[in-house]
This record gives sequence, structure tokens and C-alpha cells, in this order.
Amino acid sequence: MSDHRHDTTLGIRRRRALSLALAANGALLVVEVGGGLAFGSLALLADAAHLASDVLALGIALAAQSLMERPASVRHTYGLMRVEILGALANGTLLAALALFIGWEAVRRIGAPEEVRGAGVVLVGVVGLGVNAASAWLLARTAGASLNMRGAVAHMSADAAGSLGAIVAGVAVVLWGAEWADPVVSLGIGALILWSAWRLLRDTVHILLEGAPRDLDARELEDALRSDPSVEDVHHLHVWNIASETPALSAHVVLGGDTTLHEAQEHGDRLKAELARRYGIRHATLELECHACEPAS
Repeated sequence: MSDHRHDTTLGIRRRRALSLALAANGALLVVEVGGGLAFGSLALLADAAHLASDVLALGIALAAQSLMERPASVRHTYGLMRVEILGALANGTLLAALALFIGWEAVRRIGAPEEVRGAGVVLVGVVGLGVNAASAWLLARTAGASLNMRGAVAHMSADAAGSLGAIVAGVAVVLWGAEWADPVVSLGIGALILWSAWRLLRDTVHILLEGAPRDLDARELEDALRSDPSVEDVHHLHVWNIASETPALSAHVVLGGDTTLHEAQEHGDRLKAELARRYGIRHATLELECHACEPAS
């Protein structure tokens, strides 16, 4: 029961953090679009375009967080936990597409820089940096290993970097009249966003392909099970993530000696408890055997 209460409390905190970040960034989006158009800044408009994707991404993350907390059903026996992976995949794709668009627009403007009002760019950039940095900090506090939350944090962190870049571009225009700095900084913002997208998509696809969790070693798990005095052998071990914070394991375990059904059940319960305690694996399926499986003919 304590784990259930902890998960429920964490889910509430995550939804609250996502809702606050969504409201703050929605307001900032209006300010940045107006500032970019008024001051002729591609850096601000690039950041605003990224911010628009952030508002959409935060909405996706919030919806995913709400859906994954629904209880299991006959049709979805694990619940909707994997919705968070789909949300992270959508956010990673949005980030990648946005990075490519910003890069294309920046290259187009480098050859023909447009007039930029540096002071206004700096002012809007400072406001954006404050909102984005605060949102990233708020979301990171509850993110843990959740890919859904990591996707939201990635959007906010990249946007904070974008706002910082807009400030740098605005200062360069004010002090040196370097209007070329605006598209050059935008290229840097695009590269940063693309890197964040790659990392998020890499981890998301790894889970969808049911790869082993990055913090768990299948050989170490096999050795840990085999080290139990009641175990003679372990084979057909598989470990994967149902969701980013929910590892699962299945294995065939050969028990030694003459073991009754009741004793085998006790051995299995003890092994599962040890997996949960040492590795955080609470979804373990162990097929207990009195001899190794016959090889397939």
C-alpha cells in the first residue's frame, strides 16, 4: 500500500508541475511572438516557435501523465503506463522537426541579415529565460526516470538555452550592430534542440524495442538468482521496461533437490522479494523447474 500511495502522490505532484509550466509558457508564447514580430528578431521567433512546440509538448505530457495513472483493466492488464512512452516519442519528434526548421530559416537569413531591434530582443529574452528556467527546475524536481517528464524537461531546458541565445544576439546587435549574430545564434539553438531530441528518441525507441533497462545488467541479475542456495540454474532470462520507471523480468529457475510444491512457492516468493529489494523489479515472473528445459528438437 505504501508504494501505491507514493506513486499516487508523485503523480499528483507531476501533474501540478506540468499544469503550472503549461500556464506560464502559454503566457510567454504570446509575449515572444509579439516581441519577435515587433523587433524583427529571428532568434526570438525561433525561440517562440520552439515555445509553441513546448506548449503542445507540455499538453501531451500532462495528458499522458493523467492517462498512465488510470487503473488496470481487462483490456489493459498493465494499465496505460506505456502512454508516457508514446508521449515522449511525440515530444522527441516535435523537437527534431523544430530543430530542422530553425536551421533552415537561420541559414537562409545568414546571407541576408534582417534588421533587428536588439534592446527589445534582450528584454523579451530575459523574461523568457526566467520563465523557462523556473519551469525546467519545477519539472526536474519530480521527473525521476520518467521519459514523459524528461521530455518536458528537455523542452524547457532547450527553451531556456534559446532565451539565453536571444539575449546574446540582442546584446551583439546593441553593442556592435552585429545583426548576423541573430541567425547564427539561432543555428546554435537548433543544434541544441536536435541533440535533446536525439537523446529522447534514442531512449524511447529502446523501451519500445523492449531493450534491457540501462541501469540493469541481465548477466548480473542471472548471477544474483543463481547465487541463491536453492537454485541450480537460471536460463531464458528476459528483462525490459513496461514504462520508463517500471522494469519487468521473466526467467526459468531450476531448483535443486527434492522440492515440494509448497517449498518451491516459498523459494519463488523469496527470489521475487530479493529482486524487488535489490533492483526495484516488482513485476517478476519466475517459472520454477525441477530440471532444465529440454532443448527444442
